[in-house]
Amino acid sequence: MNRSIWCERGGTEGPVLVFLHGMGANGAVWEGCKPLLAARWAGRWVIPDLRGHGRSFHAPPYGLGVYAADIAGLLDAEDDAIVVGHSMGGVVALALATGMFGVRVRRAVAFSVKVGWTGEEHAKAEAVARAPARLFDTREEAIERYLRVSGLKGLVDPGAEAAAAGVREAAGKFRLAADPLANRLGWSDFEALAGTVKAPVRLLCGERDAIARPETMRLLGSEVTVLPGLGHNPHVEAPEVFWRAIEGDLQRA
Repeated sequence: MNRSIWCERGGTEGPVLVFLHGMGANGAVWEGCKPLLAARWAGRWVIPDLRGHGRSFHAPPYGLGVYAADIAGLLDAEDDAIVVGHSMGGVVALALATGMFGVRVRRAVAFSVKVGWTGEEHAKAEAVARAPARLFDTREEAIERYLRVSGLKGLVDPGAEAAAAGVREAAGKFRLAADPLANRLGWSDFEALAGTVKAPVRLLCGERDAIARPETMRLLGSEVTVLPGLGHNPHVEAPEVFWRAIEGDLQRA
């Protein structure tokens, strides 16, 4: 089995900026931020697809610690890293910032993180994880489903690379690129994890986010910057606004 983490890299020297996507998505969600990286980031950057997502390999175990270890394997021990994570990727950023994975994280930015999962939500996630991957007759049908379940419908053009990376061909049909088993939440005491973080943390949340809320994100130990008018995917909805919100953190790191 090919057990490689797909990732895109840029830059040649300086600190490394790591962008982490959320559950069910992939690194292509950062396409809108790439022009800003090119124009306003002087260091290196890494945009991976997490294990079981997008163009990376499928193989359990899945979970925050596994994802963090995989990302640590893409970096060198001497790297100065700034990790920016969306939703579940934000929790992976916090895990890396604990220092337990051998990565020197200067600053972590976590946004749109859902805190406080209920028993019912865990049960629903487990049901999705146990269900076989749904097959579609056409790529277009699979893309439509991917955009809907990932919250990207209306934000990403179905013909864009960010949409195509969310599906793959399987036995003459098409399915979502994410492994259903990756929906298992596992341990979700994010407050306890945040209490072990060693690097400065910045938290952000869209004003119209229907999944994450500023009042619960504050339980992660920092004040939350609210992005007016934006929802769960501010990096896709308004890349320039999102970049301005984190640019000071990048410069300080």
